[in-house]
Amino acid sequence: MKFLNKFTFLVVCLAFSTMHAQDIKGVVVNAEKQPLEAVYVYNLNSQSHAHSSENGLFILEDSQVGDSIKLGLLGYKNQILVLEAANFETKLRVTLKDKILQLEELVIREALNPLNTIAKLDLSTTPVNSSQEILRKVPGLIIGQHAGGGKAEQIFLRGFDIDHGTDVAINVDGMPVNMVSHAHGQGYSDLHFIIPETVNNIDFGKGPYYAHKGDFDTAGYIDFSTKDYLGESTVALSVGQFNSLRTLGMFDLLDNTPNQNAYAAVEYIATDGPFESPQNFNRLNMFGKYVMFSPENDKLSLTISHFTSRWDASGQIPQREVDNGDITRFGAIDDTEGGNTQRTNLNVEYTKQVSEKSLLKTNAFYVKNQFELYSNFTFFLEDPINGDQIKQKENRDIFGLNSMLIHDTRLGDTEVKITSGLGLRQDITNDTELSKTLNRTTTLEYVQLGDINQTNINGFANADFEFGKLTVAPGLRLDYFKFMYNDELQTDYETLAQTKTIVSPKLNFFYAAKDNLQLYVKSGIGFHSNDARVVLDNQIDDILPRAYGIDVGNIWKPSSKLVVNTALWYLFLEQEFVYVGDAGIVEPSGKTERFGLDLGLRYQLNDWLFFDTDATLTKARSVEEPKGEDYIPLAPSFTLTGGLALNNWKNFSGGLRYRFIDDRPANEDNSIVAEGYFVTDFNLNYTMGKVTLGVAIENLFDIEWNETQFATESRLQNEPQPVTEIHFTPGTPFFAKGTVSYRF
Repeated sequence: MKFLNKFTFLVVCLAFSTMHAQDIKGVVVNAEKQPLEAVYVYNLNSQSHAHSSENGLFILEDSQVGDSIKLGLLGYKNQILVLEAANFETKLRVTLKDKILQLEELVIREALNPLNTIAKLDLSTTPVNSSQEILRKVPGLIIGQHAGGGKAEQIFLRGFDIDHGTDVAINVDGMPVNMVSHAHGQGYSDLHFIIPETVNNIDFGKGPYYAHKGDFDTAGYIDFSTKDYLGESTVALSVGQFNSLRTLGMFDLLDNTPNQNAYAAVEYIATDGPFESPQNFNRLNMFGKYVMFSPENDKLSLTISHFTSRWDASGQIPQREVDNGDITRFGAIDDTEGGNTQRTNLNVEYTKQVSEKSLLKTNAFYVKNQFELYSNFTFFLEDPINGDQIKQKENRDIFGLNSMLIHDTRLGDTEVKITSGLGLRQDITNDTELSKTLNRTTTLEYVQLGDINQTNINGFANADFEFGKLTVAPGLRLDYFKFMYNDELQTDYETLAQTKTIVSPKLNFFYAAKDNLQLYVKSGIGFHSNDARVVLDNQIDDILPRAYGIDVGNIWKPSSKLVVNTALWYLFLEQEFVYVGDAGIVEPSGKTERFGLDLGLRYQLNDWLFFDTDATLTKARSVEEPKGEDYIPLAPSFTLTGGLALNNWKNFSGGLRYRFIDDRPANEDNSIVAEGYFVTDFNLNYTMGKVTLGVAIENLFDIEWNETQFATESRLQNEPQPVTEIHFTPGTPFFAKGTVSYRF
C-alpha cells in the first residue's frame, strides 16, 4: 500500500511537471478573420511572453491549465483568457476586436518595435492620400519635388541631401525601389507607383544597423507593406485648383470568402500645376492583390501592378531672372523639360511555419521599368546655339529573390531569436542613354550609351539574445556584386566587368529599464554602391564605400498619454558620392561625418485629438577640407515636422501638418545659401454614413517658398559670362481641393 501511494504521488508530480512545461499554440485574428501580427501574448502567472507572427501564429512557453493569458495590440481591445485542458490539445484561436486608438494603452516593453509602432500610430491618425505623403510618414524625413510631379522626390534625412535615394534603402512588399546605376542618378527611387490608400504599414530604421538591409542603407531604410484585404470597397473623386483631378477606385473582389482575399485598386491623377507653362501631368496606377491562407495558416500572396506617367516641366529657374522681373516665380527659361515613365511589378510572397519554432518568409519579384527625362540645368552654358537640354533614358528589367528564416531557440536559460537570409537581385538595362537634345525631338550628340548588367548576391545572420531586461543583437551581412557594362559608343565590342565583396557587421543593445522605458545603443557598418559605368570606365577603388554609425537613444513614456523618443547619433562615410546625371560623372566629395540629435513627441490630448512632432539637429561636414570650406552642399542642419490630428470626433477627422527646413549651405564655403521654409497644410473630412466629404489645402498661409534649390552655374542666351547662383523650383502656392468618397 505504501508503494502504491508513493507511485501515485510520483505520477501526480510527473503529470504536474509535464503540464507545467507545456507550450500553448494559437493564432490571433481580427473581426474580419484576418491574422494579426505583433500581438503581445503574456502569461500573467508564469510571466512568459511571445509575439504573433505575420501569419498570426504564436507559441507561448511555460503554461498550464488555469493560467491567465493576456493578448493585446495597440488599436484593439485587450483580451484575457483562462487556459483549459482542451487549449493544449488543439490550436487556440483568439479574435481581437478593434477599437478607437488610445495612446495610454501603449506599453513600450510589449511592442515588438516601439518606433515602428509609433509610425503605425501616425498612419492610423493621419491617413495619406498622395504618394508624397507616404514618405513624410517617416519621422524627420522631408521631401521636395522639382520636375513637374513626375520625377522622384528629393529626400532630406538626418543631415543628408539624399537626392533621389542614394543613402536610404526603400522597398515595397520586399521589392526594391532604389535603381542601381540609373540613367538619372544612383539609387533613384520613384514611389509614384504606390496607391497610398493601399499602404498598410511602414517599417523604418535610421542608420546602418540592420543586417537584413544592404545597399543604400546608410542614413536608413524604409519598408512599405500593402494591405492584404479591404474592409470595404471605395470610390472617390477629388477636384482642385490648377485643373487638378484625382479619381480612385478600390474594390473587394472576394467578399467573405474563407481564407482568401482579393482586391483591385485604380488611381488616375491629372494637373497643370501653378506654372505659367502647364505641366499637362497625368498618372495612371493599377494594382491588384490576391492572398490565400492554408489550413495551417501558411500565407501565399500574388501582387501585380502597373503605373504610367507623363509630364511637362518648367525646370529650375535662376534667381537673377526673378529678381530682375524677366520671369515670375512660376515662369520658365526652358519649358520643354519633362518626361515619361512606366513601371510594372509582379511579386509572389510565401510565408510558412516550417516548424513550431521556425518561420520562413520568401518573395520573388520581377520589375519592368522604363524612364525618359528631359532637363536643362545650365541653359546656354555649353551650347550657346542649341542650348543645354539633355535626355536621360533607360529600359530596365529587375529579377530578384529574398528568403528569410526566423528561428526561436534557447541557449540554456537564454532565449535566442536567430534571423538569417539570402537574397539575389539582377538589374539588366538596355541602351542606358545620356544625350544632348534640342526641343525634345532632335538628338544632337550621345554622351553615354550602353548596356548595364549588375548582380547583387547577399546573405545575412542576426541573433537576439535576451538576458532578462537586456537584449544583445549581433549581426553580420555579406554582399557580392558583379558589374558589367557594354559601351555602345566604342567601335570595338568589349565587356567591362568587375566584382566586389563587402562584409558589414552590426551590434545592437536594447535595455528595458521599465515597462515604459527602453534604452538602446545601435552600431554598425553599411555602404552605398557606385554607378557601374563610373566603376568600370574609371576603374576606381571606392566601389562600395562604407558608412560607420552609432546611435544612443531611448523610447520613453513618462505619462499615460505622452511618448518621447530621442537619439544622439554619429555617421562617418568613407566616400560621399554626388552623381551628376547631366554630365554622366560622379563627383567624389571625400570623407564626411555627421552627428546630431533626433527628438520625437507623440501626445494624445483627448480621445480624438493627437499631437506629434519630430526634430533633427545635425552638423554635417567634409573631413578632409579646411574649416570654412568643409560644408556639405544642401545638408540641412535643422528640420522640424509635425502637427495635430483629429480622429473620429462627431464624424469629423482631419489634421493640421507643418514642416520646416532651415537655411542651409548650397556650396562648400556657404557663400551661397538655400533658403529655408515653414509650410503648413490642412485637411478636414466629414462622414455621413457611407459618404465622406473632405477638403484639403496645401500651403494654408500662401507663403513664398522654394521646394528645391541648387547652386548652379548657368548662362542665358543674352549673357556674355556664366553666373553661379541659386536655381530653384517654386513651392506650391495656396492650393485647395475637395473630395467626395463612397464606401460600399
